[in-house]
Amino acid sequence: MKHLRVTGGPPAASAGRSSASAGPGAASAGQLPASDLARRFVSLSRLPHVLLDLATPAFAAILWLGRFPSAHTMLLGLATAFAGYTAVYALNDLVDRQLDREKMSTDDTARRGYLDAIAGRHPVARGLLTRAQGWAWMLAWQVLAVVGAFFLRPSCVIIFLAGGALEVLYCSLYRVTPLRVFLSGLIKTLGGVAAVFAVDPAPDPALLLVLVLLVFFWEMGGQNIPADWTDIDEDTGMRARTVPVILGARRATIAILVCLAAAIGLTLLVLALFHGPDALLFMACAALAGAGLLMYPTVRLLQRGERASAQSLFNLASWYPLALLAIIATRAVV
Repeated sequence: MKHLRVTGGPPAASAGRSSASAGPGAASAGQLPASDLARRFVSLSRLPHVLLDLATPAFAAILWLGRFPSAHTMLLGLATAFAGYTAVYALNDLVDRQLDREKMSTDDTARRGYLDAIAGRHPVARGLLTRAQGWAWMLAWQVLAVVGAFFLRPSCVIIFLAGGALEVLYCSLYRVTPLRVFLSGLIKTLGGVAAVFAVDPAPDPALLLVLVLLVFFWEMGGQNIPADWTDIDEDTGMRARTVPVILGARRATIAILVCLAAAIGLTLLVLALFHGPDALLFMACAALAGAGLLMYPTVRLLQRGERASAQSLFNLASWYPLALLAIIATRAVV
């Protein structure tokens, strides 16, 4: 789960440098309108992206059952997933704050329109929130996630805590190995895995593996490597060991193409396994979603080889789980 380390535009960057120079007291809640403070916490947890991420566990649960879960399970599950994603994204920023601070001189104008920069980026690294505020925010959401996971099913607590531990490990490998991309893929699968266990205490391992691989390849090809692609110049200067830095931009794009082709193929396989011949129309819809949200922007990146195309790929690929959720939800009521 690679996350870009810059903000949404020049005014935000200027505010970041000003606040950072003013010291931690600049982030004091008493000196800020409530709306500005809220925006900084939204930035810390990348809440616009969190809302899209909720589609993955929802898709997994409906796919697994072939119908909607009970209202109690749906509401508790969505609330728990929201708390979990919010906590993990904040944890990523807190653990990476020193690296993010090293990148504060990056030209932010190149990141306009990037999904993860809608509310600004890295408020703790920029001095817009204190570390204490950041940790308090993260721990509050973590507690809510653990409580919600327990009431869904105790095994979900283990899955959530494992995700947090793997996220810390992922961050620590920035200058160590490009193989951390596999950790990113694994971490993103855990939301769907938890959703399956929430509705089925003993899921079929083979079917679960196919679902895990779908999310795994989508995350690597549609999220992690494209995000690293946009940071290739900065990461090279930072001596990072990311996939694009090690392979080069073009070969990294080919890796994206392979991963996303696998994700589309696994999507069709999942629909066929769960719904058989009756799923042909929905498989066609999924193929169209994959072509438009995954393949088209990847081919464009391969042709143009520019940062804006990598950002566009990340943005469009982020909507793929929501498209799958819409398809499988329609299938559940037809």
